[in-house]
Amino acid sequence: MKSHLAPALALALALAAAPLAAQHEMHGMNMGGGWRMVPMDPNMPMLPGLEGAVPVVGPFLPGMGMDPDMFPEARPSELVALGDGDTLDISVSMVRRTLAGHEMVMFGYNGQYPGPLIQAPKDATIVVRVTNDIQMPTTIHWHGVRLDNRFDGVPGVTQAAIRRGERFTYEVHVPDAGMFWYHPHVREDVQQDLGLFGNLLVTSPDPDYYGPAHREEIFVLDDILMDEQGLIPWGEESPTHALMGRFGNVMLVNGETDKRLRARLGEVVRFYLTNVANTRTFNVTFGGNPVKVVASDVSRYEREQWVESVVIAPAERYVVDVRFDTPGEVAIANTIQAINHFRGEFYPHVDTLALVEVDDAPVDDAAVSEAFETLRSHTDVQRDIERFRPYFSRPPDHELETTIRVRDLPQPIVLSMEADTLFFPPIEWNDGMPMMNWLSTAEQVTWILRDRATGAENGDIDWRFRVGDVVKIRIFNNPESFHPMNHPIHVHGQRFLVTSVDGVEPENLVWKDTAIVPVGSTVDFLVEMTNPGTWMIHCHIAEHLHSGMMFSFVVEE
Repeated sequence: MKSHLAPALALALALAAAPLAAQHEMHGMNMGGGWRMVPMDPNMPMLPGLEGAVPVVGPFLPGMGMDPDMFPEARPSELVALGDGDTLDISVSMVRRTLAGHEMVMFGYNGQYPGPLIQAPKDATIVVRVTNDIQMPTTIHWHGVRLDNRFDGVPGVTQAAIRRGERFTYEVHVPDAGMFWYHPHVREDVQQDLGLFGNLLVTSPDPDYYGPAHREEIFVLDDILMDEQGLIPWGEESPTHALMGRFGNVMLVNGETDKRLRARLGEVVRFYLTNVANTRTFNVTFGGNPVKVVASDVSRYEREQWVESVVIAPAERYVVDVRFDTPGEVAIANTIQAINHFRGEFYPHVDTLALVEVDDAPVDDAAVSEAFETLRSHTDVQRDIERFRPYFSRPPDHELETTIRVRDLPQPIVLSMEADTLFFPPIEWNDGMPMMNWLSTAEQVTWILRDRATGAENGDIDWRFRVGDVVKIRIFNNPESFHPMNHPIHVHGQRFLVTSVDGVEPENLVWKDTAIVPVGSTVDFLVEMTNPGTWMIHCHIAEHLHSGMMFSFVVEE
């Protein structure tokens, strides 16, 4: 047991005896320096000694003190179809939004929420001219796209950040079909959470690439943290919520809190799912209707596969086909086993993401409904992956370990975390310690990727490869750290296969750019180095990234 376990248990007993009503008196109230207490489940007590505590950084809200009516109202995302060589102008600006009954100032690409849905054919090169009209420097990262390194959108690595009033022109070559997305790489814990994200749909020349479906729906999954006064401020100098990431308490699909669809009986709907949340991993269910997964980040699967739900971590994408077989109202939901860290309890929790009204009348084209029964195999994907199978069983070229280092956290948080040693969920589906998480900042928390061979951490890691190398990277998520947590690891500019999870090879492979490493697990990434330049590897939990969990590697010609 850890050395502080006895006083931590004493603290836990004191908490158990404290009246919940008294502990929650301050929720929703203004506190020191412009902060407000984060919303908390009434069953989660406030830690003694933290009454009135606020993060050590100042609060930030866009347009603070300004009338939201000064800004244009954001409008829904619009489709922009581009061909090879076409140009799109994008303005990064402040917009007005109304969420959960609160009018507020947020950010938008071209005044839209999400940003424009860009559609381009495979192998096209599009030109995107970005003008920054917000008060923060920004960039655009073209997530998952194997493009020219100088357009990757990483400040200090591939470009200087775009300051207010400045413009930067991106040339985006799209060599892979699939659903990609774009977002900032400057304080994305703030900018992305405030609405700076959009999809890039790259279409295949094969009209039967994904097989038959009656129609397609884009679902951008997100959450946002609010109370009865509106948005909870972000940290100005550095992120809050550095331990677990900023979980929201309001669910969003395409920026809407009340997404609704209609479907005919037997209709097959193709859903393009993208998770743009800061930290939340969703487990998406479709009301018991049959679901098959077709594709993920950078390719189709080797074979289509029946699934009961879709687990999608921050930055991942999945393409799934769903047939609606029962008339009536169906909930598309985030269905999880939540955790209360204080009480050490797991409990079922469901958040409705969207409602689908399924008509009694059957869909007209029954052939598509019947074709849904067939699980297609993709021999081109299988042949492509087969070339890499000789690398699966070889020793790793590099090994990383994930861990955390903390300093100057309030003592009640440290003691409580020391007591929290007997259970480690592989995935944190919810914020099981909202106040402690909120009070932790990147000034006090460092999330670490450590090279197990050299001991180098984060930016001190120095990896160099050549175009054509196939590199096996083994990542171990250490469950013995101060607060172990799952990490969605993103590799810029290349594609990879997850070839092993805890020594077991997945039965159905797909090319990825982001994959989750659960607590206590060891995951092997087989990365094909095809794209020269200086590229990032990082955790895609925004608060972990800005708490240090990143480094760059070089691929030489």
